[in-house]
Amino acid sequence: MATVQKNPKRSEVAVSDTWDLSTLFPDDAAWTASLAELESCIAGFASFAGKLADSAETLVACLDHDVRTDRLAERIGTYAFLKTTEDQGNSHYQAFSAKYQNLATRASQAASFIRPEILAIPEERLRELMASPVLNPYRLVLERIDRYRAHTLSQKEERLLAMQGEMAQSASKAFRQLNDADLKFGEIEVAEGQKIELTNATFSGLLISPNRDVRRQAFHQYYAQFAGHENTLTATLAGSVHTDVYYAKARNYPSALESSLFADNVPVSVYDNLIAAVREQLPAVHAYFDMRRRKMGLDDIHHYDTYVPILNDVPSHHTWDQAVELVLKSLTPLGEEYGNVLANGLRGRWSDRYPNQGKQSGAFSCGTFDGAPYILMNYKPDVLNDVFTLTHEAGHSMHSYYSARNQPFQYYNYTIFVAEVASTFNEQLLAEYLIRNTTSKSERAAIINHEIDSIRATIVRQTMFAEFEKKTHAMAEAGEPLTVASFKGVYGDLLKDYFGPNFAIDPELQLECFRIPHFYRAFYVYKYATGLSAAIALSQRVMHGGKKELEEYLSFLKGGCSKDPLDLLRDAGVDMTRPEPVQTALKRFGTLVNELDGLI
Repeated sequence: MATVQKNPKRSEVAVSDTWDLSTLFPDDAAWTASLAELESCIAGFASFAGKLADSAETLVACLDHDVRTDRLAERIGTYAFLKTTEDQGNSHYQAFSAKYQNLATRASQAASFIRPEILAIPEERLRELMASPVLNPYRLVLERIDRYRAHTLSQKEERLLAMQGEMAQSASKAFRQLNDADLKFGEIEVAEGQKIELTNATFSGLLISPNRDVRRQAFHQYYAQFAGHENTLTATLAGSVHTDVYYAKARNYPSALESSLFADNVPVSVYDNLIAAVREQLPAVHAYFDMRRRKMGLDDIHHYDTYVPILNDVPSHHTWDQAVELVLKSLTPLGEEYGNVLANGLRGRWSDRYPNQGKQSGAFSCGTFDGAPYILMNYKPDVLNDVFTLTHEAGHSMHSYYSARNQPFQYYNYTIFVAEVASTFNEQLLAEYLIRNTTSKSERAAIINHEIDSIRATIVRQTMFAEFEKKTHAMAEAGEPLTVASFKGVYGDLLKDYFGPNFAIDPELQLECFRIPHFYRAFYVYKYATGLSAAIALSQRVMHGGKKELEEYLSFLKGGCSKDPLDLLRDAGVDMTRPEPVQTALKRFGTLVNELDGLI
């Protein structure tokens, strides 16, 4: 009788394989005691309300209090969150999380007067206040708030918009309920007598099956459910687009796209340059699909053939210690300090390493100002991609480590626009190290295949998504109807352009536009593409440069959000307002495709 290998219970996991959260709180009792301190911070906001224009000293005292509160709340919230991820069925830590959420909501309400009260200060008076040296630590904070003056409405209008907040989430909530709970996809036979349930979670795994019949069946069976609900899905997606357009108009932005880019101070030209640069290099993408078709021995290539590795039988095994050693060797170009800090963290207890029953799936990095930059992993020694995941999360953690030690709290937390740069930078160094040091032709080919698919998925695919978002929002702004036919028409045309004339596009693939959760957070996905493009350009610069290039990159890691994202990247050596970084990334893609074609 076959035995089933089960993950251990949390209590059975070796302590040395778990993270040590004592940098946040030494124990649960200390965490509980901190709640009273946070309560007193919440009560302290009332003394500042209505007085922020009185003097620079009053304004800085209020901002200091806000920072102290946020800093304590971050520590409390992070400890509770990390504890819940260890075992999501642990009701003790679920209660911790609930207690924190209650206090966090109250703190947010208590501090909610700060931003509108600052914006209510006449511009001339605000300039007078900001001229005081005591406000120097918050000058950039105030300048960033003041940027929103033209997009802030009257108190009554702001109240009405705030009251619409929950209602505005209806479209995305309806999509999540339909997609995550109501759609049922049936079962797939993966081997004789062996079936698995087809779900959103298992779909991606089935698409990398070496059995083409399994991939094909999973694809068609999965999308049949979306075809059966395409009218409902059209209504939810159109509702989300119209919500974006409404709020942009209400706040006096020229478009929904410009409204979304405003927070990062990113010009529309960056978005447009990304699309134009990727489109210019699409022939290399089409050539890759044709090469993949040839190497897989297929007469035609479909979407369900694009995720399975071309080489499926390349063995890989790295213990945790071996993976850490491999990651550290690959990151040697980042210098001794970077390597030593990371080595101590990964060999120590920054990371919660292996799966256990109830543990949150996937991986993440969770950096804070006061604690270690923790990493959750579900590491599997026989999966090479887990080594890449480790260096990816380590990149995030080191970004947090450097930012927290070089910036004050109000400027340490880097924005999403730059968040993926440090992580994918590390992946680039690991891939380069593996390619250089492998003696096996098949291993070299497998690593190159991984790199090609990473660039395609992160730059090319996400740019196609970004173009879809731009087109559909422009349609709504022009008063054009958003229907089943118009959504599928726009997406179908993009599929033809991005996959090329020799790609077999199944009609169901047009339905993909209805199942992408990111489309309910419009104009976000482009950041994945710009992030990897910047990472490739910067990694090449550091690997082939000298001390100056390394110092500039480390300064970027230390920068937090002390400058706008584009300025941080420009100072590091890459200008994302120009097309060259994206062009460089896709030229590397073409070079790797040619090398892989010659290897297999």
